Amino acid sequence: MTNVATPPLPYAGIRVVEFTHMVMGPTCGLLLGDLGAEVIKVEPVAGDDTRRLLGAGAGFYPAFNRNKKSVALDLKTPEGLEAARRLVATADIVSENFRPGTMKKLGLDYDTLRRDNPRLIYVSHKGFLPGPYENRTALDETVQMMGGLAYMTGRPGDPLRAGSSVNDIMGGLFGAIGAMAALRRREQTGEGGEVQSALFENNIFLVAQHMLQFAATGVAADPMPARISSWGIYDVFTVKDGQQIFLAVVSDKQWPVFCRACGLDDLLADPRLVTNNDRVRARSWMMPILRERLAGRSAAELAALFEQHALPFAPIARPHELFEDPHLLASGGLAPVRMNDGHMAQVPLLPLTIDGVRPPLRLQPPAIGEHTRELLRAAGYAEAQIEAMLAAGAAAAN
Repeated sequence: MTNVATPPLPYAGIRVVEFTHMVMGPTCGLLLGDLGAEVIKVEPVAGDDTRRLLGAGAGFYPAFNRNKKSVALDLKTPEGLEAARRLVATADIVSENFRPGTMKKLGLDYDTLRRDNPRLIYVSHKGFLPGPYENRTALDETVQMMGGLAYMTGRPGDPLRAGSSVNDIMGGLFGAIGAMAALRRREQTGEGGEVQSALFENNIFLVAQHMLQFAATGVAADPMPARISSWGIYDVFTVKDGQQIFLAVVSDKQWPVFCRACGLDDLLADPRLVTNNDRVRARSWMMPILRERLAGRSAAELAALFEQHALPFAPIARPHELFEDPHLLASGGLAPVRMNDGHMAQVPLLPLTIDGVRPPLRLQPPAIGEHTRELLRAAGYAEAQIEAMLAAGAAAAN
């Protein structure tokens, strides 16, 4: 049998040096690293703070820092800062998500670095793009509140943040997309450039559909729990033994299939329910009938029925249950990942394939300074210099 070589990942040979923490900046490096780039994570000698978070933040570090190398440097020391500058001099891309002005104080801002390396691509992940808000401190939750997303997620009068760090994650992805675009332009012009991605503007992109709904209709969008659905049946149903399942009928072709499958011939014959828009207008009296008729069936029975007839449905899953999801397990959607305390778990891979293959987990999330010696040697430091830096606390190695 002839062995077929695995094709190289698309960004193999690209070096990224990231000065990032929390979620937004690390997500950018995660995407580029998964696609083959060498990503060097510059972190403090005590390590990225997300290594020590509790509660909702306990999974941040292993979720967003695979396929990276760690070099631990104290940028407040001349030796640590010089080492960082040497690494940056070898980079195709520098990525950062610190407060405005922080990188300039270190001499690691774009205007300074591009003087020595005009091919450099510099990605800044911020709370806001330049404008009146740019110096505000931003968090995912603050921009969800001010950007209309929390209003749309919660019930009327009860704004509620989305159940994931949606702006942090998407903001990092847009930073990576900007870096990819800048790499393509560099191929054409030989020049690098600066990319900025921001939480607030990302959030506005997410709610654009609701803004344009108002522009189209003149009617402000209601929060999702109170909205008038575009489809007659598009809801969570509570069924046998208190189980819940999401069921949808989103076309006029699906309506007779649904009615016949569920024994609802009387509703199929009702002239008030012929079209989807008819069913939307009839929801106030139609939905109670459907809830009563389906209440005696189990969620599993309804799921099997809807799958058999190619109707949309979904179990109501909790995140931890996804470790056992048969589709993720069978399709290779999860990969072994080393957690902060060293035990192994599973992490979702990028939600895409290239030639039928998910970009792999090549490097485990690194220990603090796991690659410090290796990277400093490659940057031209002699062993004695490295040991002196470690002894002085300007660097750390694992």
